[in-house]
Amino acid sequence: MDTIRYEVREQVATLTLDQPATRNALNPAMREEIAEVVRSIQRDRSIRALVITGANGHFCSGGDLRNIATVGLDNQGWRERFHDLHDWLRDLIALDRPVIAAVDGAAYGAGFGLALAADFVIASTRARFCLSFMKIGLVPDFGTFYTLPRIVGPQRAKELMLSAREVGAEEALRLGIAMELHAPEQLMARAQALAASFVQASPVAVSLVKRAVSAGGDLATQLEFEANAQALAMGTPMHREAVQDFLAKRPAKFNWPAA
Repeated sequence: MDTIRYEVREQVATLTLDQPATRNALNPAMREEIAEVVRSIQRDRSIRALVITGANGHFCSGGDLRNIATVGLDNQGWRERFHDLHDWLRDLIALDRPVIAAVDGAAYGAGFGLALAADFVIASTRARFCLSFMKIGLVPDFGTFYTLPRIVGPQRAKELMLSAREVGAEEALRLGIAMELHAPEQLMARAQALAASFVQASPVAVSLVKRAVSAGGDLATQLEFEANAQALAMGTPMHREAVQDFLAKRPAKFNWPAA
């Protein structure tokens, strides 16, 4: 791969955006390579978590404006291009395994959207988030209309979209955009520790939790999902083994690592 690095180690996949000249801007080649990785993870059931990060001190600076300025697409061409993007972005957001975004430096535009596609955003103290689209006469993309209001609420989402202002690390933590802040040199170790913890988690329970939280719905719908999901989880070998460990006073295999 030319624009990203991808490795799987001890059942944890790590995808690193790596285009230093553009601060990891999302060009067509990078989008295709990310799509290939998402499809590979979907097929490989041994992978239990995914970490997405950026190299060279930045997460992702957004879309590649040089490519956008020269590609020469008409309205229908742009619509088809976004449908192609959404094919794999939908799969990433709905992935039945935990996705952790480790954000250092800039997460601008589509890069902000890519971070929000993760289940957990772990940021460095120098991370910066910005939906910069209004500055170039565009609307937010990369799924942000779906993800951001669910995190910060509709009013704050509209403010961040319409102001195109930068959000620093501390504010991102207060707004719930970032779950934790860490020194830059500690960021990847923390992201990898979180990802590794899920190797010992029930993949059935993980997938059901993700599906329930993403689906939403009224009280009756959620209670029915809860009953069905718990019945399914109760029948898994991992649940039965965990109960036996508890009764025998053995340590639990799954533990969320302390920050």
